Amino acid sequence: MELITKDLLINFLFILFPLFLLQMFYSLKFVYRIDKLKNILFTILFMVSIGLCMLFPFSMGDGLNWDLRRIPFIIGILYGGPKNGVILFTFLLVTRFFIGGDPGFYISVITCSIMAIILSLLSKYYLKMPLGQKVFMSGLLVILYTQIAFFASINLGNEGFPANMWSEYFVINILAILMATLLIEVIRINSDMLKKLMKAEKLEVVSHLAASISHEVRNPLTTCKGFLQLSQQEEPSPYIKQYLATAIQELDRASDIINDYLTFARPAPEKIEQISIYQEVRNVVNILTPLANMNNVQMLVNIEKRDQAYILGDRKKLEQSLINIVKNGIESMGNGGRLEIKIDYQYPLVRVEIRDEGKGMTQHQINRLGEPYFTTKEDGTGLGMMVSYSIIKGMGGQINVDSEIGNWTSFSIEFPVAH
Repeated sequence: MELITKDLLINFLFILFPLFLLQMFYSLKFVYRIDKLKNILFTILFMVSIGLCMLFPFSMGDGLNWDLRRIPFIIGILYGGPKNGVILFTFLLVTRFFIGGDPGFYISVITCSIMAIILSLLSKYYLKMPLGQKVFMSGLLVILYTQIAFFASINLGNEGFPANMWSEYFVINILAILMATLLIEVIRINSDMLKKLMKAEKLEVVSHLAASISHEVRNPLTTCKGFLQLSQQEEPSPYIKQYLATAIQELDRASDIINDYLTFARPAPEKIEQISIYQEVRNVVNILTPLANMNNVQMLVNIEKRDQAYILGDRKKLEQSLINIVKNGIESMGNGGRLEIKIDYQYPLVRVEIRDEGKGMTQHQINRLGEPYFTTKEDGTGLGMMVSYSIIKGMGGQINVDSEIGNWTSFSIEFPVAH
């Protein structure tokens, strides 16, 4: 009994050790920019954990070895997804084959195959669950896994498992999966907080810089434009007239850029009013329909007017932010396609969803949206998206982005409904 407890506690340490290494990696990746290695390292750490657990089991004889390998196997697939599951499944069975013992190997094939399918199907939904549901689900899955292994061992291995040993093994499995789930959630929360903190600091620096520079540059630009307009009142040659028109046009463009920077520096609405989200989305569609037609993009609008669907904010700034996002979606579809816009009312929130069939984005690109000077366009500056994020957050809104590379991108923008 004491030997079994000792072996299982050693297994438990083999589960915790990779999680602590994972925490170290998440802390260091922001310094050394090694995001590309994240998935590989995640898989390797859980392979090491599975391998160590299998190398130090407690044996019931006749080729039956019991350990805590199912804990990193479950966690690895739930958080790593089906691709990670294929690697862990293959590694586990190959390792078990070389360890030997016919009944034990066949039991592993049966139990791992069943659980790998279940876990792969659940992984996409699992990551979207709140913490309480995740803990409950992981506990439920380890109970299921343990029960399948237990009944398979009775039928294939003809081994009875003493009740006291089975109870101890069962309890340690549950405690291990619950603690591992909580630890990996803490690691993920810390990582997300660090991302947001670094992004906030970067945005704050640019915000102060934008505010100071914009005020200094706007006055001389206004003066230059005034003198150029006065020059047009004379009768210059056609060439000079063309030059003056070009100069004024470029000054207007520079002024627009400065206004964008000021909007970013002061995201809070200057004029707070009740805004009909239906009317604003309809205005944006009307403005951008010609651009969509030029790019062979079909705009599918599914919006329903509701009297209670009002939000608080600055009407012009909201329109500007929505135009930026919809325009990016249109321009992302180089060969045409469909762009869907719909409004979903779920009190106390109203949600605007914009989905295109463009080139899509990686998770790394999604995480950087709204950062200064980050863009996925070859000739873009990232200023439009940066301003849109700033405006929407300044109005108490939230942006969620989902994308599949090469297929689609979806923006879900939520606002609190005005009372």
